[in-house]
Amino acid sequence: MTIVQSILMFIIVFGVLVFIHELGHYLFAKRAGILVREFAIGFGPKLMSIRKGETAYTLRMLPLGGYVMMAGYEEDDDIRSGMFVSVELNPQNEITHIDTTQEVQLNNALPLEVQDFDLVDELYLVGRVQGQEELERFKVAETALVTQENGVAVQIAPWNRRFNHAKVGDKMLTNFAGPLNNFILAIILFMALAFIQGGTPPTFNSSPIIGDILPNSPAQTAQIQPGDKIVAIDGEAVDTIEAVSDTISKHPNEPIMLDVQRDVGRQTLEVTPEQVEAPNGETIGQIGIVYARENGFLAKVSFGFTQTWDVIKQLVGAFAGLFTGRLGVDQLGGPVAVFQVTDSVVQTSGFIGLLSLAAGLSANLGFVNLIPIPGLDGGKLLLNIVELLRGKPISEEKEMMITMVGALFLIGLMIVVTWNDIQNFF
Repeated sequence: MTIVQSILMFIIVFGVLVFIHELGHYLFAKRAGILVREFAIGFGPKLMSIRKGETAYTLRMLPLGGYVMMAGYEEDDDIRSGMFVSVELNPQNEITHIDTTQEVQLNNALPLEVQDFDLVDELYLVGRVQGQEELERFKVAETALVTQENGVAVQIAPWNRRFNHAKVGDKMLTNFAGPLNNFILAIILFMALAFIQGGTPPTFNSSPIIGDILPNSPAQTAQIQPGDKIVAIDGEAVDTIEAVSDTISKHPNEPIMLDVQRDVGRQTLEVTPEQVEAPNGETIGQIGIVYARENGFLAKVSFGFTQTWDVIKQLVGAFAGLFTGRLGVDQLGGPVAVFQVTDSVVQTSGFIGLLSLAAGLSANLGFVNLIPIPGLDGGKLLLNIVELLRGKPISEEKEMMITMVGALFLIGLMIVVTWNDIQNFF
């Protein structure tokens, strides 16, 4: 594949992972009755946007993330006292659309000067209609639109549709749903991998059943066959791959007796492990066998869970290594590093490798977002837990300050990661 195809694969894979993540937030926000203003994939300038109901579904230029914009997150009213606006009324004399730009041609528009308004609790607007002296009070419909100064029309969010009004349990579920979706996707992809490959890779605890014999190997010379199950070595019973591998590795260039179970019964074969050098420089013995995949239905299903858990454990270890000094900050990678891995996988491993990479990245994305740093889902969950313990939410001012500190930390971390990417790439 060309570099262009690798870039396309990177965008598709990362885009799918982000979409699944944000879909979790979106669905649980909707379930809690929270108004979702925008469901966006990517950051930066809009490439396209479709409004359906109360939500705008947007594709943005930079494919490095996404977001679900919920009502109640640091919103400022575009309407101010003394402002001239145009409003549209329904037959019940309720305001259904407020235009702050004077550029939108509303049906039966009524121009007025705003004096007072409440678009959260009581839902009203008081103003002076053009050409009149007396003030008039209008009720604002719960689904009224406001065309902001930037030309974007958004639906108002009464108090009961705002994130900060939701029950703390609903807030926690909404914040946790994104990472949860990524873990579920990782499980499904690893399961799919097992079914596509006809089984799961054997583990150290798997039964030592032979799947294949390498040509010109000691195992071939000893007439070991695919399907053989190694049950003993030099008279000592063995029942796991780990036990077999450990014993064979200790006998380089030394003949050993293998007891194998076949369809025709148990047989004893003599084999002399070949002496090889392990990656750590140690001399070990090998006989040239490939262990069989586990092809049972339950094994394939459980592989999704165990493999996802293994990825999470590795990430926990790596994260802990940042604090113990075992892992340096200079070893962290960002989007460029992910692209390099994607390019390598696409060039060498094809679809199977890409599927495995997507599963690992999905688990990675879920874990990273659960790190309790303000600005990430984990930081938001931490604030939810504090609210649960206190019996009331943290003040908006304090929450904004905490979020700002977290955002600055994340920006600093991204600068470090980007610098690492630049150094490694060039």
